[in-house]
Amino acid sequence: MANTTSRPVTKARRPAEETTTQQDPKRGGPSPESRGRTTIAETVAEKIAATAAREVPGIHNLGSGMARAIGGVRERMPGAQASTTRGVSVEVGERQAAVDLDVVVDYGFPITEVATEVRTAVVSAMERMTGLDVIEVNIAVADIDLPGDEDDDNEQRVE
Repeated sequence: MANTTSRPVTKARRPAEETTTQQDPKRGGPSPESRGRTTIAETVAEKIAATAAREVPGIHNLGSGMARAIGGVRERMPGAQASTTRGVSVEVGERQAAVDLDVVVDYGFPITEVATEVRTAVVSAMERMTGLDVIEVNIAVADIDLPGDEDDDNEQRVE
């Protein structure tokens, strides 16, 4: 007597047409999200991280003392633009990113709280805008801005 009961179809036993990539129900071909690849340049990720970090209260500036000094000289050259990514380094992989920031904190702000807010803001902006999983945000507090100190960028020798 032949066995007439049907066994459930398992992943290993699926017909070939059921194991292909996701199908677009309207067109019958591959779905749009599976067509091609998107890559994100490190400079794009650096701009996103820098902008998110600058929006946090208590962040005075980005970059170490030397980077700010060199950037200040570079910005004084005719036709030069201010660097939006000074003090920011991002390593971008296929699915993940790691961020390193050098920051200057305003005097009076709790550094650990500012760092926590910066991490939260950077992770949120990076993951929302790029879809990358941010595995770490390393923050180096390079300086603290004291009240009454003039910014190197605004200092004038003569009036």
